[in-house]
Amino acid sequence: MRRFVGITLVIVTALVLQSTVFSELRLFGVRPELMFLVTILLALLGGPSEGAIVGFVSGMAQDFMLNQPKGITALTLTLLGYGVGMTRQYIVSPSPLVPTAVVFIGTLAGTVFYVVVAYLLGAYDGTAAFAGRVALLAAVYNAVLTPIVYPLLRRVTEGPRSRRVVRV
Repeated sequence: MRRFVGITLVIVTALVLQSTVFSELRLFGVRPELMFLVTILLALLGGPSEGAIVGFVSGMAQDFMLNQPKGITALTLTLLGYGVGMTRQYIVSPSPLVPTAVVFIGTLAGTVFYVVVAYLLGAYDGTAAFAGRVALLAAVYNAVLTPIVYPLLRRVTEGPRSRRVVRV
């Protein structure tokens, strides 16, 4: 129950920060995609089912905040969360750079997928060069935020640690 509440608070906090603070903090005209960041990191920590659930919930929450066709972000984040969760079993390196690399690649792939689906549905009218620039810069922005967000999310998903030491 505590894990569920913690993840729910993380999603709500990321949604509020995405729509308020980070909508004004732009890097070359691009803002970070916090819902992508949260979905990727929670999928990396929790596996494919948790990644897909977090992706769907956070995607629908973001879709309802935006004035666009509903479900595109939810579809993107659900597939992204499931895909990253599935790759979790193949990541064996304890390097702290692994989450940063996964976030960079996941954000880049997810943003490109989002643009393709939005274009096919007639909800995107920009150029491919602009979409590529946005995807690349959003991936860089999320990768820069990963060392700050990852330890917090790991702490939320791990839960309390036992402080008792048992000696035999």
